[in-house]
Amino acid sequence: MTGESTIEIAVALAVVKTIILVVGGIITYFAFKAYRRTRQRALGYLAVGFGLVTLGFVLAGMFDLLLDVELVLGVLLESLLVLAGFLVIAYSLYVQ
Repeated sequence: MTGESTIEIAVALAVVKTIILVVGGIITYFAFKAYRRTRQRALGYLAVGFGLVTLGFVLAGMFDLLLDVELVLGVLLESLLVLAGFLVIAYSLYVQ
């Protein structure tokens, strides 16, 4: 890869991560808002799960770019947060 294509990919990644943050934040907000309105525990877990998934996707890019963490470690941390988020979402769908 040339230096120019690497920069283009980095910019595209930053744009995609920003969009993920916005959309994930909106989904998390609406799930939390529904929880506050209904006080249903499952909706609270759903909000937490979506928050973790969103955080996982966004933090991986930040670890690599801002904190100079190795890419493999950043992907591992992202995967762990996404896994935790999906587990919480699955639990939210299970509980009544």
